[in-house]
Amino acid sequence: MIIGIPKETSPGERRVALVPEGVASLRKKGVEVLVEAGAGEGSGLPDAEYTKKEASVVASRAEIFARADVIMQVRTPGANPETGEADLKMLRSGQILIGLAEPLIALETAKAVAAAGVTSFALELMPRITRAQSMDVLSSMANIAGYKGVLMAANELPRIFPMMMTAAGTLKPAKVLVIGVGVAGLQAIATARRLGAVVQGYDVRPVVKEQVESLGAKFVDLGLETAQAQDAGGYAKEQSQDFYRRQQEALGKVVAANDVVITTALVPGKRAPVLVSAEMVKLMAPGSIVVDLAAERGGNCELTQPGETAVVGGVRIMGPLNLLSTVPNHASQLYSHNITTFFTHLIRSGEISYDLEDEITQQTLVTREGQVVHGRVKELMAPKASA
Repeated sequence: MIIGIPKETSPGERRVALVPEGVASLRKKGVEVLVEAGAGEGSGLPDAEYTKKEASVVASRAEIFARADVIMQVRTPGANPETGEADLKMLRSGQILIGLAEPLIALETAKAVAAAGVTSFALELMPRITRAQSMDVLSSMANIAGYKGVLMAANELPRIFPMMMTAAGTLKPAKVLVIGVGVAGLQAIATARRLGAVVQGYDVRPVVKEQVESLGAKFVDLGLETAQAQDAGGYAKEQSQDFYRRQQEALGKVVAANDVVITTALVPGKRAPVLVSAEMVKLMAPGSIVVDLAAERGGNCELTQPGETAVVGGVRIMGPLNLLSTVPNHASQLYSHNITTFFTHLIRSGEISYDLEDEITQQTLVTREGQVVHGRVKELMAPKASA
């Protein structure tokens, strides 16, 4: 079996799907690995490092797609709307595609991948179960995003994070509010605490209170009913517009009392819910910072401009895109471990197994034998009944 690792072509993407250590792991399984020349350069991984691990470095991208039985990418065509169409045209029937694919959003691309006869797995659909933790790309990447988001805030805030007692007086610690306490939020809380800030965390899921407090932060209880705030996979569920309105009203005073607000709230396959309104930003003191880690989904802050930093009333609203590519070496290391573990899970007697009784396989398999086979993706593709 031959695995191909193309260089990522999405604008600004510096990660690579497989690091040299991942090549070594796959080689032990008797797999041949082809790596496009320069694929790891953005992550500080030169071609020579891949060669040392017995990968074949190939100059031609077309050759990678022509020879490989399995293509591994960070961003497959569905997650690469800018330049992914070129890769889509090179895929062939019987090939296997593994990576991030945005199948709940990029429905037309999922159809095209199926029509090409390609079997595809979308890693962002990985179930949050104990057996799949080592394959959970979203959690791995969220850890890095939460960490880097706090560093961005600390760099822009016109004051330091920790309390500091000096001969010239005592400096009070910064106050940080993290909205959305998933993996990214918990890492943001931990990082802000390590930097010495006074931290609060808020989430619609009351079950995370203990996790917030275990990191030395205070959980914000708005007194809102959230019995159905979490789905079976552990992700936050989309709430009603009335709930979000009441949430904003209750959250406004908390936001105003903090120097930094970091938002991380996402709902799979949906636009990010707006949790911080323009009116709430107006209540914040000049010099305050909002780091919107949900900017790629439109943002949790009403004033977020994805990919830019907006300044409103002296408050800086930062909407970073692909924050993971600012830490490409470690992001690639974690991603590589996730994807190789997933691939190893699929292999049975040297061949890819399609055991649909296995929850991991079932929930990540999007296309096979010319069809879109994932239940939720098919549901989204179904024509809507007229009123």
